[in-house]
Amino acid sequence: MKKLSFAIAVCLCVATGINAFGQKLTKEQKKEAKEIKKQMSAMDPFEFKKVMEEHTSLKSEVSSLNDKVASLEGELVKKDAEVQNAQNQLQESLQKQAQAKEETQSSVSTKGVIFKVQIGAFRNKNLEKYLKNNVNFSGESDPDGTRKYTLGLFRDYWEADTFKKYLREMGVKDAWIVPYRDGERVALKDVLEEQQLKKIKS
Repeated sequence: MKKLSFAIAVCLCVATGINAFGQKLTKEQKKEAKEIKKQMSAMDPFEFKKVMEEHTSLKSEVSSLNDKVASLEGELVKKDAEVQNAQNQLQESLQKQAQAKEETQSSVSTKGVIFKVQIGAFRNKNLEKYLKNNVNFSGESDPDGTRKYTLGLFRDYWEADTFKKYLREMGVKDAWIVPYRDGERVALKDVLEEQQLKKIKS
């Protein structure tokens, strides 16, 4: 009986609140409030209590779900930071690898005796933009402005000679071998004589 009285009291309070607040509502809101009041007055007190309990339960569920959403958003921010950190590390690693490769290739191209195959010497053609980041394609300029371009890096003369022959077969008729010692261009005859002497001594 006490529960029934409580439910009726709640209904009366809600109805009274609607009446008091009705002065400030628009026509549409008043109409909607009257409809709600009508439904509530026709509602069984026990059914009203059940609806209120369901309403409270749903509010609790909504609050719980909001907490979960906030938690997931926090985890997402954390994961995004981890992904960004991993991407930064990968980029840094790739840069280090590229730098190490460049240093290795640079050391190969400057130390000791190496052979390149010159593909041409030009005064009116400038291919400088194609030389960047292409260790196997290089060029140099003479004092008179002639630009000489070479392909390949070979430690062995006969390997360079085979490559030269392939280039000539492909139409590069002026291809010929040029040797470098510690990055400086030297005469082919001198280098071949030195290598021949080393073979004889060994």
